[in-house]
Amino acid sequence: MRKKIVAGNWKMNTTVSEGLALAAGLKEALKSKKTNCDVVVGVPFTHLTGVAAAVEGSIIGVAAQNCADKDKGAYTGEVSAAMIASTGAKYVIIGHSERRQYYHETPAILKEKTLLALANSLTPIFCIGEVLAEREACKHFEVVEAQIKESLFDLSAEDFGKLVLAYEPVWAIGTGKTATAAQAQEIHAHIRRLIAAKYGAEVAEATSILYGGSCNKDNAAELFANSDVDGGLIGGASLGVDKFLPIIAAFD
Repeated sequence: MRKKIVAGNWKMNTTVSEGLALAAGLKEALKSKKTNCDVVVGVPFTHLTGVAAAVEGSIIGVAAQNCADKDKGAYTGEVSAAMIASTGAKYVIIGHSERRQYYHETPAILKEKTLLALANSLTPIFCIGEVLAEREACKHFEVVEAQIKESLFDLSAEDFGKLVLAYEPVWAIGTGKTATAAQAQEIHAHIRRLIAAKYGAEVAEATSILYGGSCNKDNAAELFANSDVDGGLIGGASLGVDKFLPIIAAFD
């Protein structure tokens, strides 16, 4: 059975002390609860070592929000996958729409990042999704298929099986708009069919596909009830324990 995952993406929010307090609060809140999903927090680079130490011994995994597409060298300001792994983090978010949009990350760059993450035993949470104009032009299936094929379909079946995918309708991120449960299920099922066609049904059925895009305590249960939606990549609602916990509890 594939993993159910609720992952928070803190983005460029919280100072180190604020992030440590948030992580400690989440750990304490989850200590006495039985959860039916894995929990991950995607934190700024500055927080990785501290948060990994703070949540040690709990069910919470730690993710970086990005990694370099180079192994090491004269790349001032970059953070490598090996550096991330050395902090105790186990995951890395790759290909988030904000990285694609603001920093012009190409499929080739994202492919390299994925390979380096895997080489350093990190689990990539690989993001895909269409912008509003592409959705309105009914090109969302086409866009998502290209994003997957161009960056991921050179992987072996074994390595592909180590990924987590996150579908984010870009038009729904931070806008308050959300794909309907039916829209989410439709495209998640499409993604799973693409994987099955390339790698076979066993790999496809084992791949966790998360939904990202204004997922919150009010709509999480309906979204997660879909057979091909395996959890969420949560933005703003992951910045408060009181908002994040009900999303985790949506799998109860």
